[in-house]
Amino acid sequence: MPHRAGRTRWRRFAVILVPSVAACAALGIAMAQGALAASFLISGQRFQVTADALTIRGFSLYSMVDVSRRGEAVPVLVTGAGHAAISGLCQSVTVDVPVLGPQTLKLTGGNERPAEASNMFLDATFESIGQANFNGIDIGIAQGEITKGPVSPGDRDARSFDPNGFAQQAESATLTDVHVTAVAISAGTFNVPGLHVQIQQGRHECL
Repeated sequence: MPHRAGRTRWRRFAVILVPSVAACAALGIAMAQGALAASFLISGQRFQVTADALTIRGFSLYSMVDVSRRGEAVPVLVTGAGHAAISGLCQSVTVDVPVLGPQTLKLTGGNERPAEASNMFLDATFESIGQANFNGIDIGIAQGEITKGPVSPGDRDARSFDPNGFAQQAESATLTDVHVTAVAISAGTFNVPGLHVQIQQGRHECL
């Protein structure tokens, strides 16, 4: 009987976590092929992203409202990067599994060589930067006038995109000690050398 109970718990664990792993794998493939759409319904699940350093050519920053599949509106701050080099990348999401408790899915990479992304958009609800250095910066530009960094074509057509709203842009930016709580990341390409994926018992968010 204990053995059967153990198998039942593992089935529950697999049913909940396997789709998450598969989704992450599919996301990586889609990004690598440039097939991921700029606009999509988010899950609403927050996840943590950290980086030792993030170097951007073509920087933009503007506000949007993402929408979950359940119809939940999530205000976000979108950071756009024409090209990004990411050192010490870590991404984590914690899932509460019945019986087993919290399980953390963690992806790391870009330690030996930086990860690289093009036309990347990070939809965040919280951002903390240890040090931010900008070149050719414009603060207070209208969202509809952003030219130095990318704006998702899907965002420009969205109702929540205010062309007269507040935005920021720069020719380049170097950010260190980056901590982000995000609801979505999209990119035309995303190449991560030394990618490691693991599932850990408990809460082991990226710090």
